[in-house]
Amino acid sequence: MGTIITLVIVIGAVVLAIRSIVRDKKNGKSIHCGGDCSRCGGHCR
Repeated sequence: MGTIITLVIVIGAVVLAIRSIVRDKKNGKSIHCGGDCSRCGGHCR
C-alpha cells in the first residue's frame, strides 16, 4: 500500500513539472536562456 501511495505522489510531481514547463514554453520562457531571449540571440522561440 505504501508503494502505491509513493507512486501516486511521484507521478503527481512529474505531471506538475511537465505542466509548468509547457506553461513556461507557451509564455515564451526557455530553460536555455532563462527567459531572456535577447541574451541568446533570439534562439528561444
